[in-house]
Amino acid sequence: MFLILVSPAAFAATGTLDITLTTASLACIVIFVLAYVLVMLEEKIHLRKSKPVLVAAGLIWTLVAWQYTAAGMPEQSTDAFRHALLEFAELMLFLLVAMTYINALEERRLFDGLRAWMVEKGFSYKQLFWISGILAFCISPIADNLTTALLLCAVVMKVADGDKKFIAMSCVNIVVAANAGGAFSPFGDITTLMVWQANVVEFTEFFALFLPALISYLIPALAMSLFIEDRKPANFSEEVELKRGALRILGLFLLTIATAVVLKTTLHLPPVLGMMMGLGYLQFFGYFLRVTLPGSLARKRAMAEREGDQEKLARLGSVVPFDVFGRVARAEWDTLLFFYGVVMCVGGLGFIGYLSIMSDFLYHGWNPTIANVVLGLMSAVVDNIPVMYAVLTMMPEMSHGQWLLITLTAGIGGSLLSIGSAAGVALMGQARGYYTFASHLKWAPVILLGYAAGVVVHLYLNTRFFA
Repeated sequence: MFLILVSPAAFAATGTLDITLTTASLACIVIFVLAYVLVMLEEKIHLRKSKPVLVAAGLIWTLVAWQYTAAGMPEQSTDAFRHALLEFAELMLFLLVAMTYINALEERRLFDGLRAWMVEKGFSYKQLFWISGILAFCISPIADNLTTALLLCAVVMKVADGDKKFIAMSCVNIVVAANAGGAFSPFGDITTLMVWQANVVEFTEFFALFLPALISYLIPALAMSLFIEDRKPANFSEEVELKRGALRILGLFLLTIATAVVLKTTLHLPPVLGMMMGLGYLQFFGYFLRVTLPGSLARKRAMAEREGDQEKLARLGSVVPFDVFGRVARAEWDTLLFFYGVVMCVGGLGFIGYLSIMSDFLYHGWNPTIANVVLGLMSAVVDNIPVMYAVLTMMPEMSHGQWLLITLTAGIGGSLLSIGSAAGVALMGQARGYYTFASHLKWAPVILLGYAAGVVVHLYLNTRFFA
């Protein structure tokens, strides 16, 4: 490919090189688009989404640096890359700690216990539909929308046992609920976390989105529930014994979140500091579990021998010590690397100047409300992570109400299509053959109605933030 560079004389007064119309810079757009097409086709071609964006990020910054080096300004592109890398590093470490805690709770069988409880209660299909949706809405603000969706999808598939129609509708319901629940908490989605860490919205201000998010979930849920038969699935019996320390690890996770919030709100320290302290909490507790394991096993073996419980004795013989670093290794690295690729790609395009052009077009050419609603709809196709990172990179002058609006729309807009959110993409894999792009698309009109209602409720209830 022949790449045409602008003349070094084409500097702006600020010393920034104007390269938006060079062949090399235009090639960066093409590279990003091609990479994202491969991301969207992940379900069809079975290529992990991190791979194309990692390569695209490298190519984009290589082309950017080449042009700046040719113009005698290599330090400009180097500093810009390091700035984007620092932003990613803070978010990655934050997410890594959260994922480690979620994996620790899963290993201690806390989520299995929740699933067993729901299975044994013998709820009807309609009750299970509502319970799974409400739990998704309530759990995702803490455990993130992806983890929540996977957990509750496993419950539905276990109980429904092959009922294709019910599983498909429940998965749609869970995706919508998890995305809506994640929209009013900094811990509910990567996009809300980015907004919080960028100091655009304070921690408590996110809760103003609770009612708009709830409405955006309830409207499609009510419509779908009308088509669910009010009958009971076959009964299952599943006995789950929580591993030692499960509830204490949950308490440490909540303490970790509290530490991050307190340090951010009182001392203005980055939330990642509190989260890394929380990883230390978990490591100390993991040490406690290891050193006390022999005594605990001896007591449980003695009790099982007195009761003649051979099955429990067999289980105790397979117990292994709790390993914190094993939980770190089980983090969703494909998601973290995908996030790196997206952040660096968008950062490179922003450094070229394309995001400034987009910002002028959207936020100066259009009303900010319209721009934020349209960007939310775009997140159904492009995913909300690059959309939100692009907005944060552009940093348009908006009221708090508008920043809350883009946070809401980027969160709930991804529910319109199954490929619009990490939760939807994950469930297409977990419930393969039941939950598909077409089965989700069928309910897009009522989800869009919920999206519109959520926006209207926010504009009506939160007028104080638009001043």
